[in-house]
Amino acid sequence: MAKENCTTVAEFILLGLAEVPELRVFLFLLFLLIYGVTVLCNLGMIALIQVSSRLHTPMYFFLSHFSFVDFCYSTIILPKMLANILNEDKAISFLACAVQFYLFCTCVVTEVILLSVMAYDRFVAICNPLLYIVTMSNNLCVELVSCCYLWGTVCSLIHLCLALEIPSYRSNVINHFFCDLPPLLFLACSDVTMGELLLYIVANFNDIITIMIILTSYFFILITILRMRSAEGRCKAFSTCASHLTAILLFHGTILFIYCRPSSGNSMDTDKVATVFYTVVIPMLNPLIYSLRNKDVQEALRKVVGSKIFS
Repeated sequence: MAKENCTTVAEFILLGLAEVPELRVFLFLLFLLIYGVTVLCNLGMIALIQVSSRLHTPMYFFLSHFSFVDFCYSTIILPKMLANILNEDKAISFLACAVQFYLFCTCVVTEVILLSVMAYDRFVAICNPLLYIVTMSNNLCVELVSCCYLWGTVCSLIHLCLALEIPSYRSNVINHFFCDLPPLLFLACSDVTMGELLLYIVANFNDIITIMIILTSYFFILITILRMRSAEGRCKAFSTCASHLTAILLFHGTILFIYCRPSSGNSMDTDKVATVFYTVVIPMLNPLIYSLRNKDVQEALRKVVGSKIFS
């Protein structure tokens, strides 16, 4: 009977977050507000870094790409999600689903690697401050960011191939608000054990490698900070790392919860809620975290705003 119900699909139906009609308007307005803040803050951060000469350093070069990736994968998901909240027709074509998943996966993996690169940047800045500008040259910064995007593209191609190899599905109804690999594997009629194993391996490999880089960098940072004689110097060093550590804990914690554990049908609703956090909420919080706790960003913003008002 299961085989008889299996079929190829031309489109999927995205169930979204809630089937309660009374919540539609509230959810639409809530996520529209979040998306507006996300776009404004991330594009604003990129623009501020570009126009402020004091922010033309490797740290803010990486931060501008971090904001760009946050903006991208929020834009990949939220407009379709907002449309589905209000519309009765929640269909998405197979091609559009594949493209959405590919772009989303590219952005997520890129951000994971970028966080480790930013940790290395903080390590060089704090442990070798006299050689910081020489070590973190413009060419090296461009190469590191390029590697982040390249690795994100490679990993997303691997996952996309897994999705495209699924010959048939038990249903075309996806219990999610966007096209992601775990719910697609859950709907597959064929044996997807190898696909789930490869997803688990790649996700864990990326997280383990990046977490090792982050922990190693911050281990030496901590030793350097503890050796500082000046309390003011220690506070300044801690403040430059606090925003980055907050972003790491929020992002990596959610990624580990969703992708780095064996999947099950009962976990779909839980994963959906957790996914909202890192696809919708975290891209909004990241620029706020970096701006509210960063005196350089605050000072640059005051100068830019002040000059505009004066002019």
